[in-house]
Amino acid sequence: MKILVIILVLTGLLVAEPVKIKNFDELMDAFKGGYQVRAVIDYGKCKLVSDNEEKKSPKAIGGINVDAWEYFEEMAIGNPQAFVVFSTAKLINYRGWIYNYAKFKVTAENKVIMTAQYADTKTFEVDMDEKFFTDINDGDNDGACNFYYEK
Repeated sequence: MKILVIILVLTGLLVAEPVKIKNFDELMDAFKGGYQVRAVIDYGKCKLVSDNEEKKSPKAIGGINVDAWEYFEEMAIGNPQAFVVFSTAKLINYRGWIYNYAKFKVTAENKVIMTAQYADTKTFEVDMDEKFFTDINDGDNDGACNFYYEK
């Protein structure tokens, strides 16, 4: 009986190993296949634009589980290229309670735009608004956004 439990645990660990997504097509295949996708972004390797000017990116890393997403094929809403978007908002305590909102837009050309905003919990006034620009990391490039799914 102990051997069976050990085999089941080890099998579970092997199954739960994340699979790297290397491009937009693989990302869409994972979404369409119903897999749980995670995004991990290294902000320090991104181009940062805040208040309409380029700034030094912070040495920080963030990640989200993608719970909901929307795909728009080329010209679906006047867009010249296909893209997928997803976002999340979490309540955090950063010099007081605020909402931390993160939105990802990933294009068919493997480009990623991540918007980060802090908003007041009562007025929803935006206190911080930053955009990070990078590529999907394919394992060979310097892209700062990594995507994974579990088989």
